[in-house]
Parts: sequence; structure tokens; C-alpha cells
Amino acid sequence: MTVSAEPVGPTVDSGVPWRRLDARMVVVEPVRTLVKLVPVLVVVLITGSNGDPVRPWITLGIGVLVVLAGVVRWRTTRYRITAERVELHSGWLRRQRRSVPRDRIRTVDLTASPLHRAFRLSVVAVRAADAGGEHRNGGLTLDAVSTAEAETLRRELLDRRRAEPRPVEQPVEPDAEVLARLRWSWLRFAPLTFSSLAGVGAIAAAAFNVLNELGVSPTEVDGVDDAAERLAAAPLWLAVGLVGLALLVIAVVGSVVLFTERWWGYRLTREADGTLRVRRGLLTTRSLSVAEERLRGVGVHEPLLLRAGGGAQTRALSTGLGREAQGGVLQPPAPRAEAHRVAGAALRRTGSEIDPTLTPLVPHPAAARRRRYTRALVPVLVLVAAAVVVGRVWPGLSWIWPGTVVLVPLAALLAADRYRALGHALTPQYLVSRLGGLSRRTVALQRSGVIGWTVRQSPFQRRAGLVTLQAVTAAGEGGYRILDVDAADAVALADATTPGLLRRLLG
Repeated sequence: MTVSAEPVGPTVDSGVPWRRLDARMVVVEPVRTLVKLVPVLVVVLITGSNGDPVRPWITLGIGVLVVLAGVVRWRTTRYRITAERVELHSGWLRRQRRSVPRDRIRTVDLTASPLHRAFRLSVVAVRAADAGGEHRNGGLTLDAVSTAEAETLRRELLDRRRAEPRPVEQPVEPDAEVLARLRWSWLRFAPLTFSSLAGVGAIAAAAFNVLNELGVSPTEVDGVDDAAERLAAAPLWLAVGLVGLALLVIAVVGSVVLFTERWWGYRLTREADGTLRVRRGLLTTRSLSVAEERLRGVGVHEPLLLRAGGGAQTRALSTGLGREAQGGVLQPPAPRAEAHRVAGAALRRTGSEIDPTLTPLVPHPAAARRRRYTRALVPVLVLVAAAVVVGRVWPGLSWIWPGTVVLVPLAALLAADRYRALGHALTPQYLVSRLGGLSRRTVALQRSGVIGWTVRQSPFQRRAGLVTLQAVTAAGEGGYRILDVDAADAVALADATTPGLLRRLLG
């Protein structure tokens, strides 16, 4: 049951007055909605310009309804913060009441789009966990309050003393320790991240849809049609090469632009109120605050392309931060050494200590290596055999199997890389594990954050004497695996990490 996100019945009046969203939302909300409807409104106006007086009135009516909806939303939304809870009531025809216990608040996000910034507003997203500590869409969003009030709410909601709410005032920036800043040399990692490339594709698709709605064809642009004809007349290898080069240039330039927008002004700080705070964004500003007392560890992620370029990215493992792609990100893609340094700084590593994510790891047994090769090579060999059979049955397709043979050494390299990544270690404070080939991940999990264990063993692992050990935690993904470790070593590791817990479970 997700207590923090469930609608609740009438609450006892605690004497704390209700607050409204900022009145400027009466303007911001309709403008934001109308911007989304611009393609539809333009199409209605264009198609209705040929002597049809009705369609312009339809457009005007849509605009009026949007404005009225914004006013109703502002009038029917109110919130308050008591010593125990954060409450939000909204809706007119469909009323919603949400209540979040303050002791389950995990993070507070502040976001301001260009439109919000123009009116000096911010969106406050409160993320909470249920009674079990898991994040399941718990929380509420205040869209929007003044920038000054948003900063005050951030400090107030993350205050573990749960004091009575203070009146809204202009916030005074407390002293903060700067842990990391943006370096523009990191732009070289922008094309090596899947999220940036996917973002470029999404923007291109959205632009194409808008042009399609407006009835504009890309071939109608001057010069495009001629270029397409010349490309069609060129040799196939040249045409494919030019198209590939054009797409590569678009992807690189687009990813650099998205990187700049996302990470402009990036700073990672340790605030005086005991939170780690990430601030970033050029057009849309973002601020993520994570209470350090909820921090259970860090993870250094190295997707294949980013790792090939010598980069990595650090994420916080905190209760309330779930499986989202950008959940808990503490820095942009950066050099691997910088990512490990930020991981250590987030965990308050002292100057004499090694970064937890750089702890030397214990390699896994030879049986784990055999399993990596078996799992990588067997499917490829089956594919090659199938291609050979197809070539024998249909001689015209005999050219297929020589191409599939190339996959065999690639699979062997992947297996070797995956085994090289496997490892674990136990320090006085952290359980460190690493796994992954295409996407490598090194996790340093606080031993105090481990609340249970899951042991899995497939029939093939049983024959090899191996198990998969998973440390269960309320942070991040909820559990972190140690793949193909010796069964006896797994029991010893679990018992050493949480003394007595495994014995009680087995007893």
C-alpha cells in the first residue's frame, strides 16, 4: 500500500491555514496549454479561412475554455504544511485529496520551465516513500509557487525536526560546500550517451509531426528536392555514406545542444541543512535535493559507448529514488576518475580513504567465466548453424552465414568483458559490487542499508556450484545483485555484511 500517495478523507483541522498556488498561474497555465495546442489551432484557422466564419470562432472558443479551466484550477487548488503532513486538495468536478507524512518525504525537486521563469515561478515536486520505504509514485506536486516560496518550502520539507511551518519569506542562501561544477570539456561525452541521442530523435520526430500537421513537406523546402535527386543518382556506397555522415553530424550537434541545455550551470553542493543538491538547466532549471540521512550508497554507471570514451556517470542510491532513467543522477557524463571522485565526495570520503567505488574487488570463480562464455557463444553458434542450414536449403541465401560468423569473436569479447567486470568486496562501511558488459555498474551500498537477502540458483548454477546473491535495500532499485558467486562465499559474504541476519533467516 502506498500510503504517501493515496487520497485521504477529511483531516482534522490542525489550525494551520491553507495556502493557494501563486495567482500568476492564472496566466501561466492557459499559456502553457495553448502552446501545446498551437498546431491544432493553426490548422483550424488555415482550413477555415476560405469563407467559413465558424472555424475562427471555434478557435476563439477553445482559447476561452482553456483560460477558464486555468482559473478554475487555481481557485480549487490549495495546500498546507503542518508539523506532521503535507496536504493538497484540488479539483472541482473530480476532487482529489492527497496527504504525505513528512517523515516519509525523501526528495524535493524544484523545476522552472522558461514560461515559469518569466513569471518567477517554480514547480515543487515532493517525492515520498510508503511504509516499507519503497518509492511507488508517492508524493505530490505544487504547480506552481513563487521562486522564493519554493526555496523556503524545499528547506522546510526536508527539515527533519518537523517544526511548525514558518511564514514565507525571501530565502537566505546558507553556506554550502561545492562538491562539483560543470567543465565544458565534458561536452565530448554528449554523443556517447543514449539519452541524448534519444532526445535528438524525439525532437526530430516532434518537428516532423508539427510540419505534417501544417501540411508542409520537407521536399518543398528550396534545394531539398534537388539534393535528393542528386543523391539518388549517386553510387549506392556514396549515397549511404553521405546519409550516414549527415545523420552522424545531426546526432552529434543535437546531443551537444541537449547536453548544454540539461547541464548548464551544473553544481553539486552539500547544503547546511544536510542535503545533497543538484542544480542544472539553461532553459528549464532543475534542482534535486536528497537528504543525506536517506542516502544508502552510490552507483557509477558506464554504458558501453560512454565507457569506450573513458566516461561514467554517478547516481545516488536513496530511499524515494526509484528506477527512473534519470533518478538520482548527481552529475553529467564525465571522465571516469571524476565520477568516482564525486561518488566518494557524496559519501563523505576523507582524504586518506580510497573512493568506495574504486575498492579492489574479489574476482569470481572460474565457473563464472565459463557461464559468461556459454551464455554469450551458444546463442550465436545456434544462429550460425541456422544460417548454414538456410544456405544449404536455399542456395540463393548462402551469403548469409559468412556474415553471422563475424558474431562469434564479438560474442567471445563480450563474454570476456562481462567476466572481467564481475567482482565484489566488503569494507567496514560498504558492500561493493560490479557487473555488466554493455552497461557496467559499480555500486557501493552502505552495510547499514541492507535490510535482507535474496539467493537465487538456476539448475545450471547448481551444477556449477554458483548462486546469485542480491542485497535487498529500500533505496534505488530495491536490490543489487552479485552474480555467479560461489555458494559458500555467498553465505559468508551475507553473514559478514549483516551479522546474524542470515542465521536467523536460515534458522
